[in-house]
Amino acid sequence: MAVPTAEFNRRRHERFQLVPQYTPVSVRFLDSEHFTQDGHAYNISEGGIQFELDRGIEPGTAVALQVTVPHDQWTECRDLGPGRSIFVFANVVWLDDEEPGPVRMAAVFTRFARAGDRERLIRQISGGRLRRAA
Repeated sequence: MAVPTAEFNRRRHERFQLVPQYTPVSVRFLDSEHFTQDGHAYNISEGGIQFELDRGIEPGTAVALQVTVPHDQWTECRDLGPGRSIFVFANVVWLDDEEPGPVRMAAVFTRFARAGDRERLIRQISGGRLRRAA
């Protein structure tokens, strides 16, 4: 018996909602030394993120991301390492630029940039304080 499309989740990692206006994301292209675009995250998982920027980034583009989760969303504030940010390398996988205004897109994480960032993210999303995304 085939699984109905609505019930089938092809994602490897469960996604969790973030508060967009309170979850900043900064983007750095790999050929640059500086983060040049700022936006907000909508949801995150161990494997990727959905976010928005003023300008879209073409799917297939490799980027570095800095995601700063607000203080009250972290389960163990004393274990954040340097700051509340996690740093990851990622590939943009889709974008939706059909609506006027900021461009929503998603990226798949390829690796975490600093020791401890993956573990901090996992503790955050498994701590029960974030809602599951649809």
